Amino acid sequence: MKSPDNTIAFLGPTGTYSHEATLAFAKRLGIESPDFIECTSFDEVFDCVDRGRCEFGVVAKENSIEGPVTATLDGFALKSTSVILGEEVVDIHHCLVVNPDAKLEDITTVASHAQGLAQCRRFMSEKLPGRTTVTTSSTAESARLAAADIHTAGIANAFAAEIHGAKVYAHDIEDHFGNQTVFALIGRQGHAPVFTGTKFKTSVALFLNMDRAGTLNMILSEFAYAGVNLSLIQSRPTKQALGDYMFFIEFEGNANEPNIQTALNCLRLKLREVKVLGSYPIG
Repeated sequence: MKSPDNTIAFLGPTGTYSHEATLAFAKRLGIESPDFIECTSFDEVFDCVDRGRCEFGVVAKENSIEGPVTATLDGFALKSTSVILGEEVVDIHHCLVVNPDAKLEDITTVASHAQGLAQCRRFMSEKLPGRTTVTTSSTAESARLAAADIHTAGIANAFAAEIHGAKVYAHDIEDHFGNQTVFALIGRQGHAPVFTGTKFKTSVALFLNMDRAGTLNMILSEFAYAGVNLSLIQSRPTKQALGDYMFFIEFEGNANEPNIQTALNCLRLKLREVKVLGSYPIG
């Protein structure tokens, strides 16, 4: 039986970038023999943490090319009580992976996660024009499909190709070099800090009383008065009514700092809810 204390949930199957991030977190946590739960969605990762099936979960938070991962933002803001304990930045290097016996002319279909397909448009246009594309639940799943079918290529990392028995036909096929994804380590609400550092980041979800002119300016003014530097602002629908939105905001500093506490308390007087999603070291 798996011990929840040493168990980490991530978006599977094995070989995903989430798996890479999970291995990095396990090393930082000093867990020598971690158990893993492979999930089919980020919602399932949140659910595993919230229900106590595991101590930690790993979810993708933001990509340098595609921006915030909306499924994760919605999980934090609307569905889960989990909090962010730390971040890990993973370099994204996509490969075209194929069956070991396949040649490029054999390929009729290219499969990958939606972001994998979106981030390799130039290579697809130049090397595989006119091929059918299929969206998979993860890049690693596309490597598994490619390994099993001579007519299907996947867009995944070399790690996934090795695990699933596919061959790397071409390395570094992404349109933009410097592509990175930020992954968050999550734990149950009230979890003790697991990392130390001198520089902190805080993530919050802000829910409005009503949609009216000047609301965003009011929110920004509170942070400006407190001298808080914002690093991310993202609006998301609350899924309760058309036109009902909330803001996902990240900023430098710890929520326990007096100036930040003042800003958040002022916002609590003016907004429906201020949900602190975590204060965690980033350096």
